[in-house]
Amino acid sequence: MTTDATLFTKLGRIWRHRWIDESEVRRALPEAVMQRLTGRVGASERRHSGEIRICVEAGLPMSYLWRHASARERAVMLFGKLRVWDTAHNNGVLIYLLLAEHAIEIVADRGLDSHVDDAAWAAMTQRMSAAFRDGRFEDGLTQALEEISALLVEHFPLGEGELDVNELPDEPVVL
Repeated sequence: MTTDATLFTKLGRIWRHRWIDESEVRRALPEAVMQRLTGRVGASERRHSGEIRICVEAGLPMSYLWRHASARERAVMLFGKLRVWDTAHNNGVLIYLLLAEHAIEIVADRGLDSHVDDAAWAAMTQRMSAAFRDGRFEDGLTQALEEISALLVEHFPLGEGELDVNELPDEPVVL
């Protein structure tokens, strides 16, 4: 690729990320949907010892764009920043959506990730992507929450009489 083509590609990516803003997030996931997702995360977490976070970002920060960082790199950084890695059983999961690139990343801590192969995570991401293409953001996220919940219930169920300790907020994060 020529230097001009590389520069054009980089400028196009920057434009795409700067053009989209939080209003796009609110169109895709209005407040009522965010409240229902919060309730679904809470209901899920009462069935297992894991923690699930949803994070939606319109576009990457400029520092990521200049160094051509990927959505995966941003998701992994947010996994740490949002403290999803810091759960007692190492079984936190982050669902990250980057609207400017139509990117979906699922980052699972080692406790759960060791039980789930990459193909299962990829299939889950593909199902979300198909729903999102049809404009069904709530349906796609709800299906992913149900699938992740099933994995957490299977591998990290609450014991008889054990109560869930809610280690992280249930509300989706919008950046």
